[in-house]
Amino acid sequence: MTAHDALGEQKFSTELLFTDGLPEMDDEVGYRGAQAARAAGITYRQLDYWARTELVEPTVRGASGSGSQRLYGFRDILVLKLVKRLLDTGISLQQIRIAVDQLRAAGIRDLAGTTLMSDGASVYLCTSNDEVIDLVSRGQGVFGIAVGKVLREVETTLVDFEAQQPEQVDELAARRAARSA
Repeated sequence: MTAHDALGEQKFSTELLFTDGLPEMDDEVGYRGAQAARAAGITYRQLDYWARTELVEPTVRGASGSGSQRLYGFRDILVLKLVKRLLDTGISLQQIRIAVDQLRAAGIRDLAGTTLMSDGASVYLCTSNDEVIDLVSRGQGVFGIAVGKVLREVETTLVDFEAQQPEQVDELAARRAARSA
């Protein structure tokens, strides 16, 4: 499958996307929505919308009713930051969904060496320097996003954040439960 192939819209899953080229992160530890949004450089409103529309859903713990907190894993935050970068360049959410689906379908194992290129309308997956050069020489590559660089930015940002275990009860949910008891 090439980067030029368009895929239908599907629910995003980070499980197959990010396996190698990343630090070993505990899949049982996550970051609250506000932390994930700050690390990705997006607003909480964007984060909430993307979760509700299944663009990027938290893999550690999803929302389970009023007052519950979603917990986002490292890989989720990396995807959020990539989506933000693509949006900043003017790519539509529909094209971003296709790009993420292409990454997953291609079975990319080493994202640190992957570059997302765009001509302003479509997103292309390049896994080698030759592919980047080929795109640019054909006049198609307008900009590129080195996934490995974004990965390290997310790592650096998360160093200062406190990770949460999913079984920890959200403080607001605990207060509501205490009031109703």
